[in-house]
Amino acid sequence: MGKKGPKKIKDKSTKKLKTGLYHIIRKMFEQHPDALLNYKQVCTLLHVHESESRKLVVGLLRELETEGFVRKSGHETYIYSNQIETIEGELELTMRGSGFVTISKKEPDVFIAPHNLGHAIHGDVVRVALNKKGGSRPEGRVIEVVSRERTQFVGTIQMFDKHAFLIPDNTKTGVKIYIPFEKLNKAKNKDKALVKITVWPKSAEFPFGEVIQTLGGNSLHDNEMISILIGQGIPIEFEADVMNEAEQVTLELDPVEVAKRRDFREILTFTIDPADAKDFDDALSIRKLENGHLEIGVHIADVSQYVKPDSAMDKEALRRGNSVYLVDRVIPMLPEQLSNMVCSLRPKEDKFTFSAVFELDENGKMYNEWFGKTVIHSDHRFAYEDAQEILEGAEGPYKEELHILDKIAKIYRKERFKQGALMINSEEIRFKLDENKEPIDVVVKVSKDAHQLIEEFMLLANKRVAMFVGAPQKGKDPVPFVYRIHDKPDPEKIALFGLFLDKFGYSLEFTSPEKAAQSINKLLNDIRLKNEYSIIQQMAIRSMAKATYDTDNIGHYGLAFQYYGHFTSPIRRYADLMVHRILLECLENRPHKYNNALDDICKRISRTERKATEAERESNKYFQVVFVHDKIGEEFDGIVSGLAEFGLFVRMTENACEGMVAMQELPGDRYSFDEKKMTIVGQKTGKTFHFGDSVRVKISEVHPKKRQIDLELVSVAK
Repeated sequence: MGKKGPKKIKDKSTKKLKTGLYHIIRKMFEQHPDALLNYKQVCTLLHVHESESRKLVVGLLRELETEGFVRKSGHETYIYSNQIETIEGELELTMRGSGFVTISKKEPDVFIAPHNLGHAIHGDVVRVALNKKGGSRPEGRVIEVVSRERTQFVGTIQMFDKHAFLIPDNTKTGVKIYIPFEKLNKAKNKDKALVKITVWPKSAEFPFGEVIQTLGGNSLHDNEMISILIGQGIPIEFEADVMNEAEQVTLELDPVEVAKRRDFREILTFTIDPADAKDFDDALSIRKLENGHLEIGVHIADVSQYVKPDSAMDKEALRRGNSVYLVDRVIPMLPEQLSNMVCSLRPKEDKFTFSAVFELDENGKMYNEWFGKTVIHSDHRFAYEDAQEILEGAEGPYKEELHILDKIAKIYRKERFKQGALMINSEEIRFKLDENKEPIDVVVKVSKDAHQLIEEFMLLANKRVAMFVGAPQKGKDPVPFVYRIHDKPDPEKIALFGLFLDKFGYSLEFTSPEKAAQSINKLLNDIRLKNEYSIIQQMAIRSMAKATYDTDNIGHYGLAFQYYGHFTSPIRRYADLMVHRILLECLENRPHKYNNALDDICKRISRTERKATEAERESNKYFQVVFVHDKIGEEFDGIVSGLAEFGLFVRMTENACEGMVAMQELPGDRYSFDEKKMTIVGQKTGKTFHFGDSVRVKISEVHPKKRQIDLELVSVAK
């Protein structure tokens, strides 16, 4: 033990010196771009005299040449190269400490080795110098952190003699932070704390920080949710200037503005939302016209009336990108004064809206459409369950109108699938919480007619707005727009999905993306009552590209729409607010303000959407663990939902929670994972485990911090 200590200290010291020298040498060449310098001259200029340090300089000059930062001009003589190839993108770290920088959907990700990360952390937007080496994939080194998404972290304080560190809860998205004693703000050893990075000197291995607050007074659930949010770089509270601006907005409508708008207050209008919703983005109106047709209005909260470009609220909404829905709380994109009150289309209140109004017959044929600013009065608020009961035959308000809308929605839905839309309904697990926010039941959300009614009319509005703005017009330049795009599936991923289906005895036709969609739909419809339905649907989703925001319209494969954007949820998505502003510019024939900024906005809101999705997934996993913590030792039936080299995942049928049977805990044999055959195989017995196998398991242990449920295998169904 005694011999290892000094070497470890020396290695750490060498690494620190190398990092410092790297940045100083770069700066020296940048400041003297015409200088021709060999390693001896560099050492003299930097006052480097020790042989070990001089060797570091030699190695660093060669590294900088490999990166293309300097180039040779004669034997071992270097000059600054302005031909260095750099790219900019978002850094995603792996659990092993290396990273990948995503540039665009058309370019391959750039691999960043751990020693080339510099001071970049997960989620940062970075500038990367591409290495001049050949190879199967591009590699690079981080040369600049362009923007840091996360500056605050939650973790545990670890005290030493003269300083302290914050050890982050999430070692992938966090970083160990050095905290001088004077910046502890009364935090003690092993305290849970929220810490902010204040500075990260280029020569320092760790960033410096200060304790913002200790979290000992919060409940365990609160601390875990805060940790999840901070880990994803999601702000928890609004700054004072944003709140001050929000508080200036009043509920009363300006009569001058009312007079400018199309008035729908005397036309039947209602909302259909989840029972616990507070932010009502959308409402539907319906009336019969004199010609026998129907006028159906899709009315959307007019957030753009109150949130003006470049205001404090607008900047904050862009920073957040979207609202985040955790199991026990909502982190809104806009302050509650707007999201739950001023903009929310609450019943029996006059509200400003931006509307898409359609003249249709009862078969859904469209005769006319109109877009513009309106004022509405919601006559009734339906929960989805209430509307569903009426659609299933119960008596209730506006029964006739609901059935008419349902009939048209079903026609549109059928037509979408006929055109090649994917018939995929991702399952949502919801928790019922008691007054202390403890989970007392699990509910798997099922999409019924009432949900699909709203979905189809929102899709109609989103599609028609995108067509109105984006469709080419003779003699006019294309209008810059925020499209919601979904690329066609990657043939390699589809092929892997095909191999996965082979294990169940199913096959699909993948000769074209269109055939793939039809084939997947038919399969999912055929197996919807079988045990493996949920797993196959999940794998189908994973084999698809992810939908994103972009100014380059490639269409939406999953919906089979050529034009599609997000118009219907501006309270909770910044994309929709941008679409409202651009649509208004088109309607008023005004110049478009956002030409150059839209690409960056699309990249940003696509990033914030991914963060929100990850936070929501992590929150769900945490509450799954909490829900079963008192069920240790109990047995449950389940389905094998995943296979990996470290074990098999099982989704328990009764509670929809997922746990893992570790590979070494599988009884009766020594097992290994066969990645090609997607099975776990016993080395002696040849016994195999497949996706979709019916098993019985026992909960052996739970780990809330790891979001993990440990299972023991009891038996396998014959």
